[in-house]
Amino acid sequence: MRRQLQIITLVAAAAVGLAGLVPAQEASKLGVVNSQDILDKSVEGQRVLAQLQAADKKYTESITRLDDQIKQLQNRLSTQRLTLTPEASAAIQLDIQKKQTDRQRMAEDAARAMQELQARTLDQLQREILPIIEQLRKDKGLDIIFDLDKSGVAFMSPALDLTAEILRRYDALKAAPPAKK
Repeated sequence: MRRQLQIITLVAAAAVGLAGLVPAQEASKLGVVNSQDILDKSVEGQRVLAQLQAADKKYTESITRLDDQIKQLQNRLSTQRLTLTPEASAAIQLDIQKKQTDRQRMAEDAARAMQELQARTLDQLQREILPIIEQLRKDKGLDIIFDLDKSGVAFMSPALDLTAEILRRYDALKAAPPAKK
């Protein structure tokens, strides 16, 4: 028994001695934010999404009108094929080809315009949110804030999620009247 007490005392003393050799390391303070949630749930994010949807709808409607015109020409060509002169048939076919080319260009232009609008509006939103994230980082004394939408986090403590606070601050900022200059 006495031997066991000596061993326990030696182990405890060694542990205390080794603990003194390990330099004290301050743990990094982390936070996470879900930028997709901010986009989906903030008043400004919803406005931006509605703007993008309206632009997409406008482009889609224009393309659909051209599709309808092409269908009408194709129907006319097929139903009147026997009664049309070769010149009239060729003219309709040429008109169909022209409208198909216009449709292709319109679809490409619409896709490019949507990409530019999306990049521009989302970039603006990000520029407005970053100062809020930086201020929250300072307020909470955090070292790093990860974006869940971009980081590939597999698990995190819900206590680290700052999304609701950033969302609240962003909505408050956008609801405030503009500062007079």
